[in-house]
Amino acid sequence: QVQLVESGGGLVQPGGSLRLSCQASGFNLDFYAIGWFRQTPGKEREGVSCIKGRDGSTSYVDPVEGRFTISRDNAKKTVYLQMNSLKPEDTAVYYCAAYRIFFEGCSLSSRMYDYWGQGTQVTVSS
Repeated sequence: QVQLVESGGGLVQPGGSLRLSCQASGFNLDFYAIGWFRQTPGKEREGVSCIKGRDGSTSYVDPVEGRFTISRDNAKKTVYLQMNSLKPEDTAVYYCAAYRIFFEGCSLSSRMYDYWGQGTQVTVSS
């Protein structure tokens, strides 16, 4: 059974850092892409970053480029999102998600993803 569990959210001041973790089970990370998404009330879920399990290739949405770093540890079946220089507009519920991927690069479209975690709240506020 595929399962994704996020952790690491919390309250942080502007300019601070957090590291989110996504623990995967029930599938081989080598054959999947893992994405991080975020959502605030009344807005659509936004793709933040994704990583391809096999080769570690990544993609980022423009607002987080240079501040966030996605990485994976296939042996631990864990994907991380290191978030630095956090801004109040990064406040959201963050979700990790997965889909089976072949030769293409990973996608930031939520429609591609079949499996989702329950989400973790990130609040950036002074």
